[in-house]
Amino acid sequence: MLQLVIYGMIYLGSALMVYNIYSYVRFSRELSGHGGWDRERLILFTPAVLLILFLIGYLMIAFFGKPDLLVSGILFGGSIFVFIVVYLLRRITNHIYENERLKAKLMAAEATNRAKEDFLSNMSHEMRTPLNAILGLLRLLEEDKGIPPASRAQLDKIDASARHLLTLINDVLDMGHIDSGTLTLKNERFSFGQLMMQLNFSISAQCHEKGLAYNCERIGSIDDEFIGDEGKIWHVLQSIAENAVMYTDAPGRIQCSVEQIGADEDTRTLRFTVKDTGIGMSAEYLPHVYEPFSREDASPTNPRGGSGLGLPITKTIVELMNGSIDIQSEKGVGTTVTVIMTLGAVSAQPAEEAPMQETGKVELAGRRILVAEDIDLNAEILMDLLEMEEMLSERAENGQIAVDMFRRSAVGYYDAVLMDLRMPVMDGLEAARQIRTLDRPDAGTVPIIAVTANAFEKDVQSSLEAGMNAHLPKPADIDILCDTLRRLIKP
Repeated sequence: MLQLVIYGMIYLGSALMVYNIYSYVRFSRELSGHGGWDRERLILFTPAVLLILFLIGYLMIAFFGKPDLLVSGILFGGSIFVFIVVYLLRRITNHIYENERLKAKLMAAEATNRAKEDFLSNMSHEMRTPLNAILGLLRLLEEDKGIPPASRAQLDKIDASARHLLTLINDVLDMGHIDSGTLTLKNERFSFGQLMMQLNFSISAQCHEKGLAYNCERIGSIDDEFIGDEGKIWHVLQSIAENAVMYTDAPGRIQCSVEQIGADEDTRTLRFTVKDTGIGMSAEYLPHVYEPFSREDASPTNPRGGSGLGLPITKTIVELMNGSIDIQSEKGVGTTVTVIMTLGAVSAQPAEEAPMQETGKVELAGRRILVAEDIDLNAEILMDLLEMEEMLSERAENGQIAVDMFRRSAVGYYDAVLMDLRMPVMDGLEAARQIRTLDRPDAGTVPIIAVTANAFEKDVQSSLEAGMNAHLPKPADIDILCDTLRRLIKP
């Protein structure tokens, strides 16, 4: 019986060693197939030779020796040990190759995201440039008192269509940021009261045009200033309110409310509610409302249109603010959207500080502005808009000319510089840096404002790092531009 056990271990060990040799040869061939083993090929196959010698030793003992239990146990254990080592080597190399594959996949995804962001940035620039001309010319035409009422109505429709196109461009860019994970939030101090006033003005005008009743109320006490991303908050509230207007027919009603429902030392929690008496949504569609490009009625005959991007973008922004959005809707009855978001609190300021008292107090009439813009039409429109506000302007066709004009001018001659970013010879970023380094008293204090079709967050950061004071995306809104000039120009 003992001899059977001894010879059983020897023959089983021999069979296992044959499998080990086969397994290791496959393993070494797989390694060679991945490349990079040309110089180490001899070393790579040396263990296979040693295993073959090990097997020959097995067979010699089995046929010509007198093995005992100890020798057969050692030999059998050696076969098992080799089997485990080869198995572990295969597992380790598989993990290494899997990590390399995932790393290559990640690098490819990052390259794709960079290419997508570059494409979106270029397309944004190319689409905003003609829109800047369209909206600028419309603003100039609005000031013409001799335009007949019928023509003015048509201009209003052109303006609405152009602004709708701008909204679509912004939505597509935001979705691109969301897909690539580059959507970020600012943390800046802003006036909540002014934001709500502008929102009410915009939405009430749209409701008046459609024959809808509109009301917005504050419930309880709400701080007037917060810390957060004013632009993103505006996007969220405007998108929800404009959806309510779009899907409500006269004589419908839209009711908005805002309430401060929580407060601690550093944060404030606000609840916004927008309720309409519009067409509503079915219970079957509600689970799909946040899917990109999703619309309950996606037929080409749907008169309301819509891209289906507003709510997905809104939900992403709200969640980035550690907030939530809830939609309750009933077909034919209406929709109620509730948004809860947390913003930073603004601590009380000392009495001796009087921030922002001079904001809006600077008189712009007679101020001289240096306009750095390479496209003739855009420069002409911007200078006409400045002239409409009784400002003086001079043009530089590229960044190098802008630097030279500023260098040759008397100290304080220019009250501000409006700088495009993409220009030949020298771009706006380098021009701003060179102006800031000039050896003259006003080089470090003159306001430099980027007015550009480069509207990405990285473009804003680049402008600020180059020494600019503000970044305004095209199409340039003359009201926002004037507010920015009043804020930055010294009294």
